This record gives sequence, C-alpha cells and structure tokens, in this order.
Amino acid sequence: MFIRNERSIKEFIRYYPVVSTIIIIHILTWLLDIIPIGLFNQLYHLGVGSHWGLQNGEYWRFITPIFLHGGLTHMLFNSFSLVLFGPALEEMLGKAKFLFAYIGAGVLANIATFIIHPSILYSHVGASGAIFGLFGVYVFMVAFRKNLIDSQSSQIVMVIFIIGIIMTFLRPNINIYAHILGFVVGFLIAPLVLNGARPYYPPQYRKSYDDDGEIRFDPNRWKKKRFSRKTKQNFLWTIIIILVVIGVLYNVF
Repeated sequence: MFIRNERSIKEFIRYYPVVSTIIIIHILTWLLDIIPIGLFNQLYHLGVGSHWGLQNGEYWRFITPIFLHGGLTHMLFNSFSLVLFGPALEEMLGKAKFLFAYIGAGVLANIATFIIHPSILYSHVGASGAIFGLFGVYVFMVAFRKNLIDSQSSQIVMVIFIIGIIMTFLRPNINIYAHILGFVVGFLIAPLVLNGARPYYPPQYRKSYDDDGEIRFDPNRWKKKRFSRKTKQNFLWTIIIILVVIGVLYNVF
C-alpha cells in the first residue's frame, strides 16, 4: 500500500494528480521564501499563520500555512510523508474527498490553534496538521474499516503514527496543537470520506475491464513483481527506519 511502484515521475503525476499538485505547491512556495527578491518574500509572509494577522481579519491565513514550510528540510520531510501516505488515500477516496480531508484537517487544526493559542505574537507554517489528518483517516481504517487496509500496512501506519506523536512532543518550536487536532479532525471525518471507498490496488497492476462495481484482481499481478514478499517486508521496515533517521536529523538541525 505504501510502496511506490510508479516507473516515473510522469506516471506518478498521472495516477495521483492531487498529491502531485500539493507537492509542487510546496516546492514553489519554498522557493518564494529563498528567492532574494522583496516581492516574493512578501508573498511568502502574507501566507504565514500569523495570529496578529488573523486577529486583524486576515482569515486566509487559516489556509495558506498548510502549503508553506520553514526551510528545505521541513518541506522535504512533509512532502516525502505525503508521497508515502497520500497516493493510496487519493485513489481510495477520489480527488474531491481526498482534498476535502487534507485541506479540512489542516484548516480546522489551524483554527483550533488560533483559539487555543491566541498569542498575538504566535505564527506557524507547515503541512503537518493536514498530514496528521490523513493519519487520522488511516487509524480509523485500522480500528473500524479493516476491510480497507491489509494487516502489514496497518502495522506500518501505527508505528509511524506513534513515532510522529513522540516527535511532536520532543521537538522544540513545533505546533503541537496542529498535529494533535489535525489527527482528531481526520479521525472524525473518516466515516464521511470513507463512505463508498474500496481497498487500494496500485493502478498499474489493474487489468482493464468494464467496471461493474466488483473488485477484481489481475491474475498476473504477482508475476510482474521482481522481489519476494520477504524482500518487500524488509523494504517497508527500511522505509520506517529512514523516516526515523530523517525525523531525528530534522529534530537536531
């Protein structure tokens, strides 16, 4: 579920246009912050989740911080998380529901942050609240919709979610409210967005057929894969280790 099987970036973009668009926006808005031209820098700061600006009626700041990041490592870490966990949900929920879950969790987490932490000097950026919203949907599946997620993917979701929660409280200068409340929002809206969802199967492994509503399998699916099941399990745990290492480095630097 979380192993990327796409053969190229072009193929990834074709299969998962919403995730791809969000990542492109991440990169472009990060460039706004580093380009040494006043106009670009001003545009970046117009999007920061500044509580001073929100108290003065700049309500777009509930949305724009979701797409902004505080540096290259921050942007890469969140974008990598989205590449890993976004595609399956985009395919399962559909473009509109996925975007609703992602933006909705991020915006409501930012609104909650503003209410709980109303300091006029507080400001924040980052997609973490929205990404934790996706975790909320996954954890709901693990708990109540086991037919939508296999046991191996369930274990990976829970391990990485626990790591993310631990890092939330260990790392300084992090928006704890957005992480926790983003997850809560994702979990609460999961029954709505998962209505009508079906288990995820990588698009490139699907056999073309007239859709009659039944879930079908490509009989050659496993023949197309080069690696053994054991190798893939090791690869998944390698991903977890890499995430932990990146998270630790991000916490240190």
